[in-house]
Amino acid sequence: MSTNDFSISEEVVDNESRFFLKGRITSMSANVLQHNLDEAIRKGRTKIVVNMMEISFLSSAGIRILLMFFKKAKGTGGSFHIEEPSENVINVLGMTALDEMLLK
Repeated sequence: MSTNDFSISEEVVDNESRFFLKGRITSMSANVLQHNLDEAIRKGRTKIVVNMMEISFLSSAGIRILLMFFKKAKGTGGSFHIEEPSENVINVLGMTALDEMLLK
């Protein structure tokens, strides 16, 4: 699924969903991300991994979605983390003090 400046793909192995994001996470693309993460949890995936190596921009809407799904996963006994964050993602999460929580 994608918007003009954002794309997302998913790989599923057992109860793990691994999402590969590319582009800019804006308020519009955050909705696409939310839909995909909701679907994974609805399907019973207990481990969610989000690869953000190719993210060039992370908005406050994107941060909200990441935090929401971190809490959802933990609340159901699962796990959620970001792998291979881009420099921009590292900087934004560092400024919001969410880096230690979301980055593994």
